[in-house]
Amino acid sequence: MSYMGKQLVKFCTHCVQSNQRVSPSMVTADSRDNVRHTLEIDDGVCDACQVVAKKDSIDWAAREQDLLKLLDRYRDPTKPYDVLIPGSGGKDSVFQAHVLKTKYGMRPLTITWAPHMYTDVGWVNFQAWINKGGFDNLLVTPDGAVHRKLTRLAYENLLHPFQPFVFGQRHQASKLAKRFGIDLIFFGEHHAEYGAPKGEDAFSLIPPKYYTGEVTPQSRISGLTLPELEKEGIGMRDLDIYLPMSEKDYLASGIETHFLGHFLRWDPQEVFYYAQKATGFTPNDRRTEGTYSKYNSIDDKIDGFHYWCAFIKFGVGRCTHEASQEVRHRHITRDEALNLVDLYDGELPERYLPDVLEYMGLTRERFLAIADSFRPEHLWDKRSDGWWLTQRAAGVPKNFGFLA
Repeated sequence: MSYMGKQLVKFCTHCVQSNQRVSPSMVTADSRDNVRHTLEIDDGVCDACQVVAKKDSIDWAAREQDLLKLLDRYRDPTKPYDVLIPGSGGKDSVFQAHVLKTKYGMRPLTITWAPHMYTDVGWVNFQAWINKGGFDNLLVTPDGAVHRKLTRLAYENLLHPFQPFVFGQRHQASKLAKRFGIDLIFFGEHHAEYGAPKGEDAFSLIPPKYYTGEVTPQSRISGLTLPELEKEGIGMRDLDIYLPMSEKDYLASGIETHFLGHFLRWDPQEVFYYAQKATGFTPNDRRTEGTYSKYNSIDDKIDGFHYWCAFIKFGVGRCTHEASQEVRHRHITRDEALNLVDLYDGELPERYLPDVLEYMGLTRERFLAIADSFRPEHLWDKRSDGWWLTQRAAGVPKNFGFLA
C-alpha cells in the first residue's frame, strides 16, 4: 500500500511511533497500490500523542453527563435491548458491556464476529464475558471455506491476513442493530488515540465512512474486485455477510454509533484491571510474540500476524504500537519504550505459525517470500548476507526479518 507521499521516515519525539503508521481506511477500497493517510507529526509530536495529552484538560464529569443524556435517549424498557456492543470478550468489550450494564443501567446485546482460529485463552475469555458478565450474545461465524480463501488472498494481495476479520468487525454491528431494532452502538476507545485524520477526536460519533459503503463491481475484498473474486469461486451470495450497509440505509435507520472512550477516560491498562475484576479476564500464559504484553489482542491465532505484517509494510510493529500507548498514558518512559521496541518489534509469531500456514495453505518459504515482496524500499535495505535492515525510533538502523 502507498502512503500520503511520505518517504522520509520521522519518529515522534514523545512516543516511539513513526509517520509511516496508517490511519483507518475504507476497507472496500483497499488494494496493494491505494494511497493511505498516515500519522501526522507536528513540531516533533504525533497526532496520537496530542490527542491523549488533551485528556488532562477534558472535563470528564461533564462528558459523563453527556453520556447519561445520550443513554437516556435510548433507554427503553419495552425493548429487549437498549444498546449493541460488538466485541470478542477481550478487555475492551468486557469493560464496555459491563460498565454500561452495571453502572448505567443499560441492557446490551453483545455480538461477536468469530476469530479465524480461537486461541485457548481467547475462548476462555469469550465464555467468561458471556457467562460471568451475564450478557446475551450472538456469535457470527462466516463460511469457513470462504473465510479461509479470503484470508489467503488477503495475505497474497495485501499482506493483510486479518482483513476478512476487519470486514465483519466493521460491518456486522450496524446490520444486526437494524435487524434487532437497536438504535445505539458503542465501540471502545477513540481511534484518534492511535492516529486518525485531524479533528475526528472532537466527536463521539464514528464517521459512517468507516462502516458503511456503496457496493459496486469495483468494491474490493482481499485486494480483489467483486468480478475478480467471482473468478476465484467466491460469489456475491458468499460475500453478503462481509459487505457493508449503504450509508443511505444507515442514516435512514436512525442508528447512532459512538466511541465510549469519548465519554469515559480510557486507559488500556486500567481497562485490563477492570476486566479482570468484572469477569476474571485471563491474560496470556506468556509474553505475546512481537511485544512485551500478555493481554492485548490474544483471542485469534492470526492476531500476531496482523501486527507482524504491519511491521513489514510500514516498519511499525506490535511493540511500537503498545509501547507508544503506554508512553502516552505515562506508564513507561520513552527510553523504556525504545528498549522494548529494540527487544521485541518485528519478532515473527512462531507459536501459531504452523496453524496459520496450514489455514492459508502456504509453506513457510512461500509465506516469507510473499512478505519480503511487500518490504518498501524507503524502509528496508537488504544486506549482502541476505538479512534485512530497517530504521528504528532511536535513529539507529537494526537488523530485522529473515534471510531472503
